[in-house]
Amino acid sequence: MIIEKLELMPFGTNCYIVGDESTNEAMVIDPGINGREIIDKINNLGMDIKLIVLTHGHPDHIGALKEVADATEAPIAIHSEDAMYIEGGRGGGFGFPQQPPMKPGQLLKGGDSVDIGNLHFLVIHTPGHTQGGICLYGEGVVFTGDTLFRFGIGRYDMPGGNGRQLLDNIATKLMILPEETIAYPGHGPETTIGTEKKANPFLNM
Repeated sequence: MIIEKLELMPFGTNCYIVGDESTNEAMVIDPGINGREIIDKINNLGMDIKLIVLTHGHPDHIGALKEVADATEAPIAIHSEDAMYIEGGRGGGFGFPQQPPMKPGQLLKGGDSVDIGNLHFLVIHTPGHTQGGICLYGEGVVFTGDTLFRFGIGRYDMPGGNGRQLLDNIATKLMILPEETIAYPGHGPETTIGTEKKANPFLNM
């Protein structure tokens, strides 16, 4: 499995290109901004992008969505509760380009499977940062978006946020994963589930 991380400014959003070396198929997770950088990395890797997955719909995670979707011709997958963020053409301001309305190719829900070549990921619905926030778990890793960070959790003070809901979902849906699972968050460095169980101050209050 190939995992390439691009840290995209101005908010340090992590965009991931996740690919199956045996089939050359890949997905893009959270094309935050600077589409040219993402497209150049895809071209350098020589991967065939089959899907663009959004962990949620906030502007710093969808800023380059149209540019990457146009370049790859890949469908967009987002949880149904956050589809409004792209269907309504939101995202302008704070350095992010305004997105035209776009239609998701796939509306996700908890329990769905995202399959890329021979790679298989379970969609875990983790509302709290937004109501349509998701994580993708499989192949020994979990992409946590803005749900869980290294020694941190996502904000819940924006529209659609709910702190108790976020903590409950982290506890009941992420902390039950194997401790060796590598967590790739939407911002900052990777961590492991075991590390967060032991040392994340928000989960051990």
